[in-house]
Amino acid sequence: MGIGIKTTGVFFPPGIETAADLAVKTGIPEQVIIEKFGLVQKHVADDSLHASDLAVAAGRQALEGIDPLSIDVVIYFGSPHKDYYVWSSAPKIQYELGAKNAYAFEIMNVSSCFPIALKVAKDMIAADSSIQNILLVGGCKESQVVDYANPRSRFMFNFADGGSAALVTRDSTESEILGSAILTDGSFHDDVRTPAGGSKHFASHETVEKNLHYIDVKDPQSMKERLDPVSIANFDTVIRKALHRSGYTPQDIKLLLPLHTKRSMFKELLQSLELSEEKAIYLNHHGHMSALDPCVGLHFAQEKGLLNPGDLAVAVSAGTGYTWAATVVKWKGEKR
Repeated sequence: MGIGIKTTGVFFPPGIETAADLAVKTGIPEQVIIEKFGLVQKHVADDSLHASDLAVAAGRQALEGIDPLSIDVVIYFGSPHKDYYVWSSAPKIQYELGAKNAYAFEIMNVSSCFPIALKVAKDMIAADSSIQNILLVGGCKESQVVDYANPRSRFMFNFADGGSAALVTRDSTESEILGSAILTDGSFHDDVRTPAGGSKHFASHETVEKNLHYIDVKDPQSMKERLDPVSIANFDTVIRKALHRSGYTPQDIKLLLPLHTKRSMFKELLQSLELSEEKAIYLNHHGHMSALDPCVGLHFAQEKGLLNPGDLAVAVSAGTGYTWAATVVKWKGEKR
């Protein structure tokens, strides 16, 4: 046995926006949204559900049949767009789940965070003999921060809402978390951000009137010219490094669990690793949910029986800033 993922959970709000709905909002043809953006539909939360609520719902599913008092640590790894500004959702999640014996905190690296969270949980358990179980839990309501009238935000129209969770335990019979690799290129730090709301442009009547509280790309052409030559290469690098540190190669990958991107990038990544589309989870009915995508993909893979004992899954993601991260998970569960 080793440190691994015991259970996962997901939750999606009932509201749905289809490609046809997004076509009306954006002026982009429905077929372009489906074929280029890779989005048939996505879930969208109403005013009654927020990132912490979505995280709690996913956490409940991950803890079905498990005593919440056995959880030692709760770590929120989801979207930074939460219920309140300058507020930690981790204590609320710990309280709502009844994990009274756990301490709770947050780690955040926008969309790249799940592979990093797996590494953090594994390293914490390895370093501290008092920790048996860590619940990783995240929520996302980033559909709310997209300005659909802003052409600079086009690559973000797949932003969607949901919750996901993974229970990492010391003596897992289901899986084992192996090696990780993380790469940051901070030259992209100022390309994508919500301009107002922080200390640089604090909220005011002017920032609201100028629509500065939606996520934006400072200079899309400049970012594209700098990002396109390195993005797939950096994905490839972290995946290969994580595999090498685990004692494997890309040929050993049974299933790739990537963040949701436009279809061309998804296919290019598969080509670089010489993988077929059948060896990856593509969330074309759910879209991009900040750091949650690889965790959601793992949950779906288990539901569909896509992983058998000895199979390798690689959780891989990237977050604006820009950070690329990958973590290898070896499946040990029952044969399907």
